[in-house]
Amino acid sequence: MTQSMLSPSLLSFDVFGTLVDVRAGSYGAFRAILRECGALNVDVKAFWEHWEERNIAHYWEPYRSYKDICALSLAETLHRYQVRGDPALIRHYFGAFANFEVFPDVMPALDALSRKYRLALVSNIDDDLLDQTPLNRAFGLHCTAQRARGYKPDGTLFQYLIAHAGVPKRAILHSGQSQFTDMVGAKPLGLTVAWINRRGVALHESVPRPDFTLRGVGDLLPLLETGVTGGYPSSANEPYVGRPARW
Repeated sequence: MTQSMLSPSLLSFDVFGTLVDVRAGSYGAFRAILRECGALNVDVKAFWEHWEERNIAHYWEPYRSYKDICALSLAETLHRYQVRGDPALIRHYFGAFANFEVFPDVMPALDALSRKYRLALVSNIDDDLLDQTPLNRAFGLHCTAQRARGYKPDGTLFQYLIAHAGVPKRAILHSGQSQFTDMVGAKPLGLTVAWINRRGVALHESVPRPDFTLRGVGDLLPLLETGVTGGYPSSANEPYVGRPARW
């Protein structure tokens, strides 16, 4: 059993689903879309999840803007549910960004972490939509798909993070909620990753295991205070504060 010290100087964060409750914040917009399509019988949560799956699939393709991907994915999801509608209705979703809310643990945690660490954002997003999101604090580095001209899953966005971090890769700790974008994109590049598994979902067998599995952003505080990695068994399917997600 070996132990090593966790000593990052830069903490990077996924935004939507990690810092911001994007699901709760956008269901109303998607209900408005379905209402205008005359399809309120469709389960909005299932509809949203299929739409998000299509977004992630398109992240692997040659770069197009996030807004364009969202419209394309909406068209595909409407077709999947046999609903007739205009993909331009995705404007309801874009209009919801200014009213998104951060999770309750986020601001106290970021305030405490910012006293010791540089903070960065890493998001599959267009700059204008990130600017509309009420994060209510400054971050030292913004890494967006628009700036990187690419997304997380193929590593493009994380390569942008590494190139602009101003610290060695080993000094970066990335925290994110999406196993299919954060882990898939960051772990093959050698980044240390904390999976913020707020929803308690199982880790898919195809996904690289995170270094840590946490219940929320607030759980970074005891993890970083302890500063020890290695030597503690933990399942990536069971959030466990301060414990690695693998041996």
